[in-house]
Amino acid sequence: MRATDRNWIPVTLPDLPAPAGAYSPGVRAGNLFFVSGQTPRDPATGNIVGITVEEQIHVTLANVERVLVSGGAAMHDVVSVTVYLADEKDWGSFDQIYRTVFTAPFPARAVVGAQLRGILVEISVVAFVP
Repeated sequence: MRATDRNWIPVTLPDLPAPAGAYSPGVRAGNLFFVSGQTPRDPATGNIVGITVEEQIHVTLANVERVLVSGGAAMHDVVSVTVYLADEKDWGSFDQIYRTVFTAPFPARAVVGAQLRGILVEISVVAFVP
C-alpha cells in the first residue's frame, strides 16, 4: 500500500531532522491527530535537554506542542495523553507541570513507569481537530 492510498496524512516538521526511527512525528486521520512519543530532545540538534525530570518534562511538552501546531492543532485540542516516566516516583512533579499546560476539563490520561534508554520522560497525545 502506498502512503497516498491511506486514509491518513503523515505530518513532517520542516527544517528539522527526520526521526531516527521508522515513524511519523504526527499523523492526521479524519478529525484525529496522533502525536508520536516526544522526548526531551532539542529538535534542531537531537541532543537531550535537561538533567532533571522537571526540565525534561517542559522540553517534551514543548516538542508535543511543536508537532501539534505543524498539524493544525493546539494543546487545547488534546483529548488523550500517554506519559512514560523512567521513575514512577516523578508522578507528582509531572502532574504539577501538566496542570500548568492543560486546564479543566482535562484530557484523558495514562502515566506509566517505563525503561526509557537515557531519558526521564516521553509523552504522546491524541488531539481532536474539527
